[in-house]
Amino acid sequence: MTDPQLPPPAPYGSVPPVPPAPINDAVPQPPAPAAAPAAPGYPAPAPAPGYQAPPGAYAAPVGGYAAPTGAYQAPAAPVTPKSAMLGIIAFVLGIVAAVVAPILGGVSAYQVGFGLPTVVQYIDSSGDDLSFLAPVRDQVLLGEIGAWSGTIAGIAAIVLGIIAIVKRQGRGWGIAGLILGVIAPIIFFVVLSVMLGIGTGAGATSYYGA
Repeated sequence: MTDPQLPPPAPYGSVPPVPPAPINDAVPQPPAPAAAPAAPGYPAPAPAPGYQAPPGAYAAPVGGYAAPTGAYQAPAAPVTPKSAMLGIIAFVLGIVAAVVAPILGGVSAYQVGFGLPTVVQYIDSSGDDLSFLAPVRDQVLLGEIGAWSGTIAGIAAIVLGIIAIVKRQGRGWGIAGLILGVIAPIIFFVVLSVMLGIGTGAGATSYYGA
């Protein structure tokens, strides 16, 4: 038997509803603590990640500051060109070996060949006696001077040409001198043989008649 003035009792096992929470304004968050000032002599602490400069703040250019136009710059050290004298010397020696020496040898060979018909009867084929060349000994001496001078100049041209190429002191001149020094012996003996034959033919024609 219940009291008519009281509300009826809740059924067994039921839970009364929870009243909704009151709607209030958002609770303000406490301000972030300010960074502690750096101690004297120590760098200031880096700002927290996500820090952005305030609007209107000066921003440093990307890549640093460029030097102002027209600023003083230290002059570059002048590059001293290497002297080409070594290559020129090799080229001159090559000319001596490949041109001058063959000319001397050719003149000598022609004169020796021209005089051979007059001494051919004195040639002893059984021995190596060269006394038959006595009438043309001056011409033979001229040919020997040409041969030895060409040999010395050719060897010097080859050596100096290689040095000039390696050290880049007149490289083009050195290459030309090297080539002339190498082919000089071939030129000398070709000219010597040709002029000796021409001289012998001219001497035989003059001695024996046409």
